[in-house]
Amino acid sequence: MRKTINQLLYKAFGFTITTEYPLPELEPLAISPSFPDITIQKGRLKEEWEEVSEPNRYFHIEENLCMFEIPNTAIFQVKNGNEIIVSALEGAEEDHIRLYLLGTCMGAILMQRRILPLHGSAVAINGKAYAIVGDSGAGKSTTASALLQRGYQLISDDVIPVTFTKDDIPVVTPAYPQQKLWQESLNQFGIESNNLRPIIDRETKFAIPVSAQFTTSTLPLAGVFELVKTEEEATTFTPIQGLNRLHTLFLHTYRNFFLSRAGLMEWHFQTTAKMANKITFYRIQRSSSEFTANQITDFIINSIERKDEVVNG
Repeated sequence: MRKTINQLLYKAFGFTITTEYPLPELEPLAISPSFPDITIQKGRLKEEWEEVSEPNRYFHIEENLCMFEIPNTAIFQVKNGNEIIVSALEGAEEDHIRLYLLGTCMGAILMQRRILPLHGSAVAINGKAYAIVGDSGAGKSTTASALLQRGYQLISDDVIPVTFTKDDIPVVTPAYPQQKLWQESLNQFGIESNNLRPIIDRETKFAIPVSAQFTTSTLPLAGVFELVKTEEEATTFTPIQGLNRLHTLFLHTYRNFFLSRAGLMEWHFQTTAKMANKITFYRIQRSSSEFTANQITDFIINSIERKDEVVNG
């Protein structure tokens, strides 16, 4: 890691980043860029926030501007797809600020750059990217971790950036080499949490470095697997067809409530419509009463192998 004046240099999501906040999760950058893609700076936003904020609303969003306040943490401003300003509140924890920098702020950056952010984990399998999406607690990171246990590689955890080649093929750019897993999942995988860093305010969720199983290659997106928790005992696997694919992509777009406020609904529709018929979609309904990651992993791998056999056969 190299420092400029009060700044640290990193790479993530395909961007060069200069920041006044340490981001140890990210890959350090060896050479200082003349024009970084993203700058993260400390600033004072209280007066500006008071001018645009509304009672009981934590976000102010317009085209190319996102501001939000996290109580007891900071006011954040994201502008023009290349600038993040942080106005820390008294007593704020840097770990907490970092969560929002790498989550909500990065999601806003991607949207401002017209890059589709899906909410989930992406794993590299046989030279292609597969997205595992779902609501919070659906088991996205746990399923991705089970795939890593089988020898596959992580591309992204939490925010999946999707762009297109000149031939309109959707591709996923690597984010950074870390997962977040609950203690229950660590227990199932036999991973000790003693030396892992807990995610702030979530004492039983931990940051898991996965540098040895992280790919730095941008890969074509070949499939989306949606995880849904159910009270049913049996786990079911159902193809998602037709317009339901567009609904799935909207539902699992990271911070999708940004879209209408930022005037991005038409862009989002056009973007997801380009993807819908080029990749495979499955809905996996899993029992909430048992650990199903290994069963789901078997299905994902088998479905990919079957498709590869058809394509290559």
